[in-house]
Amino acid sequence: MTRFFEMLPAISSWGTLLILIFFSWQAPAWVAVFIVLYDLYWFLKTLYLFFYLRYSFKTLKVHTAMDWRARLIGEQLKWEHLHHLIILPMYHEPYEVVRETFQDLARTNYPREKMHVVLATEERGGENDIKTAERIAQEFGNIFGGFLVTVHPKDIEGELPGKGSNETYAAREAVRVLIDANHIAYEEVLVSVFDSDTRAGREYFGVLAYHFLTAPHPMRSSYQPVPLFVNRIYSVPLFARLISFSASFWQFMQQARPEQLVTFSSHSMPLKPLIEIGFWHTGMVSEDSRIFFQCFIHYKGDWRAVPLFYPVEMDPVDGTTAWETLKNLYKQQRRWAWGVENIPYVLTSFVKEKGIAFRKKCYWVWLLFDGFHSWATSSFIIFLFGVLPNIIGGEVFTTSVLSYNLPRLTGTLINMSVIGIVTSALLSVILIPPHTRKEPHQPYIYLFYTLQWFLIPITFVMFSAIPALESQTRLMLGGKFRLGFWKTPKRELREAPREA
Repeated sequence: MTRFFEMLPAISSWGTLLILIFFSWQAPAWVAVFIVLYDLYWFLKTLYLFFYLRYSFKTLKVHTAMDWRARLIGEQLKWEHLHHLIILPMYHEPYEVVRETFQDLARTNYPREKMHVVLATEERGGENDIKTAERIAQEFGNIFGGFLVTVHPKDIEGELPGKGSNETYAAREAVRVLIDANHIAYEEVLVSVFDSDTRAGREYFGVLAYHFLTAPHPMRSSYQPVPLFVNRIYSVPLFARLISFSASFWQFMQQARPEQLVTFSSHSMPLKPLIEIGFWHTGMVSEDSRIFFQCFIHYKGDWRAVPLFYPVEMDPVDGTTAWETLKNLYKQQRRWAWGVENIPYVLTSFVKEKGIAFRKKCYWVWLLFDGFHSWATSSFIIFLFGVLPNIIGGEVFTTSVLSYNLPRLTGTLINMSVIGIVTSALLSVILIPPHTRKEPHQPYIYLFYTLQWFLIPITFVMFSAIPALESQTRLMLGGKFRLGFWKTPKRELREAPREA
């Protein structure tokens, strides 16, 4: 049964594309009508999502300007007992990258004695990782309430090397060494998992504490900030910038729709349920989203993600050359699209689990299938298939009025969607962090960052749809074609850190 569910996403996506190609040849008029309606649907959806994007962005601006520790005190919330366990998995990271993350944690507007930080290294990371961890421990080991360096053993049977297995090992060690040894109640601990290049920001832990204490179901919720891939955004090639901003904007829109929100990348949750479900899955790649579904299924549908309208900043994908960056960008998108492996897990679990409401099962199955199917097919249909009936539809169709008007209709709808492109461009300019002293401000750069959004058709086809389709195909084929964890490379030399 699981094997069949693994094949469904690729069968659906490839089937859609092949059927459209076939009928563009055999029934071009029907395909032309379908494509016009499909483009209209996406134009209306773009307008619909624009309001979510605008709402989230405005809310984020308000929340980033707040003093959340003062708000906790002012509203007399009982927050002093809360502890934060922060896990930072590290593998082949430059010392400068990790040090900037710890500098950011040290500047937080939250009592540092309530923060317990784990630098989770890998045995397979070698001597350089050990030296990095030793330097970090020497510089920051006495700053927080608790500090621990863990070394995840390699070649553990049944484990897939990657973040999930490392995080699980680190969390278990942290519970034993930092939590149990200090007699801290599990109900009083919030666990945050960040990549080692993540800058959580001065107010993050105050924001998290506030939302935990005011949430309707605090112990049955994950807490999701807005990931912004804007660190060093000046230094990466154009396509990497577009994908980085697009990923951030999609999360903006998801924040405003909490009923659809799933944990992604950096996230937080209470320690007690994390222990009860057995921590992160150690045999798969997409541990960040899987943890949400693990909780959802374990607690029979009584789990949700609470949006935190607060940013955490991370590095965009990079490389030593422009070509290497493009290759890394493709691999990163393929890894993100490998989240499709959640579909067979969720479907198999839903079949077995009778305690989850049928309507909830239908809702999440539809969301997962629609999301991954659109990811792999929509860019092809919108940007490429609009001309297909005119190319292979035959003389009868190509001499018709519909054939003449098809490119005009689809072109008009795509051009009308420019409102989404312009909005994204303006927001991307606002989100761009200040230049460093090494790279002085140039006014024309903002015009360039705005105009680059008109390359979205190429970007979405090459670095979104194709890697998504490959991931689904690999899942369908199984065996040696399955993806393992791929770590996003970081440059050794980075920009000077910004002031807090």
